[in-house]
Amino acid sequence: MVERLIKKIFDVREGEFKVSLWMLAYIFLVIAVLLIIKPTVNALFLSELGVEQLPFAFLLVAITAVATSYFYSKAVSKFPLKKVIEFTIISSIVILIGLGILLSLDVVSGVLLYFFYIWVAIYAVLSASQFWVLANLVFNIREAKRLFGFIGSGAIIGGIFGGYLTSILAPLIGNENLMFVAALLLFFCIPLLRRIWNIRVKKNGSVKKHKSATNISEPPLKLILRSKHLTYIASIVAVSVVVAKLADYLFSDFASSAITDADELTAFFAFWFSTFNLLSLVIQLFFTHRIVGIWGVGFSLLLLPIGIFGGSILFLILPELSAVVVIKAMDGILKQSIHKSASELLTLPLPFDLKNRTKSFIDVVVDSLATGIAGCLLIFVVRGLDLPSFYIGVLIIVLVCLWLYFIYKVRIEYYKTFRTNLEVLTDSGKKAKKISHSKVSVVNGMRTVFKNGTEEQILFMLDKLMEINDKRFADDVELLLDHPSNKVKLSAIQNLYFLNSKSMTAEVSELLKIDDRELTIATLAYVLSFAHKDKSFVFDTYLEHSNERIAMAALYCLARAAKNNYSLKQRYSLLDRISASLKNIEANEKDLSYVEAVIEVLGVANMPIFNTKLTAFLNHDNKDVILTTIKAIGTATDPTMVQQIIPFLAQKNYRPTVMEAFKIYGQQILPVLRSTIQDRLQPLPVLRFIPAAMQSFHSKEAVHHLLAILTDNDLTVRLETIRALSAIRSTHPQLKFNRYKVVSVIFDECKLHHQTLSSMHTQIIISYRNRNKSKKEIGDAERDARTSLLELLERRLDSGLERIFKLLGLRYQQNDVAIAYEGLISQKQEAQHNAIEFLDNLLTGELKRKLLPIIEESALDISSEEELQKIKHKIPTELECFKLLLQGNDLKIKLAVLYLITQQKEPRYLSIVESLLTDEETKIRSFALEAQQAITAEA
Repeated sequence: MVERLIKKIFDVREGEFKVSLWMLAYIFLVIAVLLIIKPTVNALFLSELGVEQLPFAFLLVAITAVATSYFYSKAVSKFPLKKVIEFTIISSIVILIGLGILLSLDVVSGVLLYFFYIWVAIYAVLSASQFWVLANLVFNIREAKRLFGFIGSGAIIGGIFGGYLTSILAPLIGNENLMFVAALLLFFCIPLLRRIWNIRVKKNGSVKKHKSATNISEPPLKLILRSKHLTYIASIVAVSVVVAKLADYLFSDFASSAITDADELTAFFAFWFSTFNLLSLVIQLFFTHRIVGIWGVGFSLLLLPIGIFGGSILFLILPELSAVVVIKAMDGILKQSIHKSASELLTLPLPFDLKNRTKSFIDVVVDSLATGIAGCLLIFVVRGLDLPSFYIGVLIIVLVCLWLYFIYKVRIEYYKTFRTNLEVLTDSGKKAKKISHSKVSVVNGMRTVFKNGTEEQILFMLDKLMEINDKRFADDVELLLDHPSNKVKLSAIQNLYFLNSKSMTAEVSELLKIDDRELTIATLAYVLSFAHKDKSFVFDTYLEHSNERIAMAALYCLARAAKNNYSLKQRYSLLDRISASLKNIEANEKDLSYVEAVIEVLGVANMPIFNTKLTAFLNHDNKDVILTTIKAIGTATDPTMVQQIIPFLAQKNYRPTVMEAFKIYGQQILPVLRSTIQDRLQPLPVLRFIPAAMQSFHSKEAVHHLLAILTDNDLTVRLETIRALSAIRSTHPQLKFNRYKVVSVIFDECKLHHQTLSSMHTQIIISYRNRNKSKKEIGDAERDARTSLLELLERRLDSGLERIFKLLGLRYQQNDVAIAYEGLISQKQEAQHNAIEFLDNLLTGELKRKLLPIIEESALDISSEEELQKIKHKIPTELECFKLLLQGNDLKIKLAVLYLITQQKEPRYLSIVESLLTDEETKIRSFALEAQQAITAEA
């Protein structure tokens, strides 16, 4: 009963309960002992030496901590962590027994009180730090995120137990006997430590990690200063400790002034410390998990300083013990609950070796140095200047503002560190290599390419030059007319059409002698561009040319020029000339070059009377003729012919040409392509390639029309649409996307993904159950049918996950989402854990609440029975599973389900099979009929 309740509250999963309970017990004992000795030693110190000596004690704590850190660092380098922790526990037990004896002899005073006060301060930070380092060895990132709250509640319960135990026993048995009780409690930490180490640390192989970490020779301080993340963590610890000590001084000052008896003061401190811990436990049990889980680490870190800030304002208004209790309450309640969980999570993205090497330094040295700084402030600022307590409140407010600044900075670094880890784990960083930029000018670089570059380099530069149209390169391009490559000559003459302001008719006419149809057309177009007054001279010269190639090129130019020029069309009888060319095809049927020339003329002329003739060439036997026809239809830009070329998208050889034809059509083609999908004007195998065609426009209109088909019923069409939108966002980030619609579609995808996961879990569980059954009970055909269904479900999960992450890329920074996706699909568990934590910080609100559980389950190894036990949602029965899958829109999965039902021949599935006998899809009706016959035959 208790175990089930704990698992439900803290999300403790199978195989984690025992070790979590032992860790909780360990920190419970450590903190219980602290809450026994701290109020005792504090009360003795204040009673014997007075509050005036407290700042000097703070300074001595800092000095001692620095020295202790040096020896502790050496110890960690030479000995295993387990030995170091055991030595710390045993030495603490000896000191506690010694303190008990000295108290019973009534000889504790002066220097001894300073010693024990300093030791308690060092014990408090060192023992807790060792525990959390151990916790990092015991749990991985994902486990830590879930379980640190539960384990942390052990510290709070220990504080409550130790505090109240002290307040009750101190007046009854005295302070000296309390020390023996504390020593006994601390002794039980040793068997707990050994148990945890043997069953978890050794099993996880974390000992090797620990050894590799201790081999680092660099001092912890350098490691911290080199990392912004660690620097800000250390800064937060330092400021929070200074604030806590100032608050502690106020609390001690006002309390000791109001209560003079040592035992009563001990009981007062114990009561309030325990009360703070009790309230802290309530927050830890009912609020911490939700606040940290939903609002994130950054927001959780803000609560403590804001609470202290509010208490300090109250103190400035009402400088009494009650106001000081409020400040101390904020520190005591929030620090051990929400703030502690958030602070420990700050180190999660750091590598273990770095964390192990620096955490104790921050927890002990930085904490203690901050204590020393607090002492200095109290000695030299408050006491030295003889300032009233009011100014301590002002100082706290100033420090809280600095604290808030460091939290803001660490939030940024926390996010960056997760991102960097994922880049390293998924090798994403290697993909983005730095490009060395030459200092040579762009102009000289282009000229060098034109002069000495390869054919590919020259063509690339000529394409770029076509975009910028820089007349400075006219002379360089002219020289390329003598290049041996016809492609280079073609691109050069096309550039000169825009670059050159002088006629080179005589020079370029030589190009007409080259047997290249495209080059001939480009050359005649260039000649025509300089026949400003009398183009008829060009047409009169070349339309009747003896060379058929040149004559057809001239006809092509005439058709293009006469498109919007009725008089030119009539003067040269364009319609008759094209009709004559079509008739000549019969005589020149084998001359494919002539056939292609005629097709190009039909396209550029754009005369509806020839549309039927033009589209007829799409059925030609020759691939090149079909390609030319597709281009020509694009040139014609007649919407009535679009549906004729769309089917060619499904064929890889023709797809690029169809895309090119669509681009010639321009933006007006987008509504046609959209309606083609929505109205199912083409078969599904064709429709799946249309989003990629729409993507090629990279425009606001393309985004608008793609968003309109984003919720298409066919999952493949949907995936291609999402890929298209993702590609546009990648190349044109300035374009705006309807984020509300994107998030709505993500929610739909999450629902579908959850259904698929549930169905898959059902099938896997049934497969496990069937493993030990005989062939008579479960035939090979049924096993194969279930395996096929599982494979299809796995593919659907993969594509669904891709759709979700592509959509997330439209809502958040695309690079961040891409890195998280790479980490999630990685085979490395560490990368998967980092990806989930990264997403936990990236996602917000409802999107985070719905998506993260799905992502966590996607990361499970569902082929493992142990991992399957970690699934939290309800797994449907096979009947529910089949109903769910048959209600979807995935044809392959529907057929796989019906085939599996056919092999099972179970009468309970008859009703769902019969409901599909009238389905619109022929294949589904056929498979449903076979399933019905198999079930009725068996019955």
